[in-house]
Amino acid sequence: MGQFNLEADAALKQLNFEELSTTPGGEFAEVIGDLLKLVGGGGPLGIAGGISNLLLKIRKLAGASYASNLIYAITAVRNDLATLYERCENLRERIDDLPTNPKFAEAISALALRAMHTSVKERLKRLARIVANGVKEDDLELENLDDMMRAAVELKNTDIVLLQKIYDSQNPMLGLKNLNSQNWHGSIQGIWRTFVDSGNLRSEEHLRYRSSFARLESVGLIQRVENVGMYGVGQDLYALLMEGKRFYESLQDF
Repeated sequence: MGQFNLEADAALKQLNFEELSTTPGGEFAEVIGDLLKLVGGGGPLGIAGGISNLLLKIRKLAGASYASNLIYAITAVRNDLATLYERCENLRERIDDLPTNPKFAEAISALALRAMHTSVKERLKRLARIVANGVKEDDLELENLDDMMRAAVELKNTDIVLLQKIYDSQNPMLGLKNLNSQNWHGSIQGIWRTFVDSGNLRSEEHLRYRSSFARLESVGLIQRVENVGMYGVGQDLYALLMEGKRFYESLQDF
């Protein structure tokens, strides 16, 4: 039994070593590092090994479908960072240092894992924008990015449109200095009434809204709140949470 355990332990250690030695994070970060050199103006020949070597690295990562998703997402990251580099001179040094930033490597690993679960280009663009905005805000903590990336690949475009409407309606309230647990419920009820009365929710589309509310709540961006005195579409009140605010803002252009 002891020998069996020793052999099993050795096998598990070997499996763990093999898994870690081929984990996508390092290679993905390496690919992004090569692409980032393009942002700095070095051009294709400035990349170690040239473009052929870069393409070889990407092709080795996974099968054709996943590789296609990955290339698309990484290109979107690169394009977003190029835009930041051009528009924000104060960010250039930070962007230049990204290839050696371990938090950036973790962010790219998380993006790559999420890219396995969708081929929808809009969702891949969201993943890229979350990473790029993390660079912009100097917040690449994996704990902060992971939930947003999950939402990025699970939500539909219609969900994002509804989230935008809720954000536009409720975001000013979240910035109030005197907002506390006692006046929050009354404030959100008043804002929600105005939101519904303004025609933001079409009664003939109530089933689609319900689906979107459910998905947005399931990823922690909004919260259903008990409501009284309202009937029909909009009788269920939903409050924008700080995570919902952060997520929506992380998808915006620079």
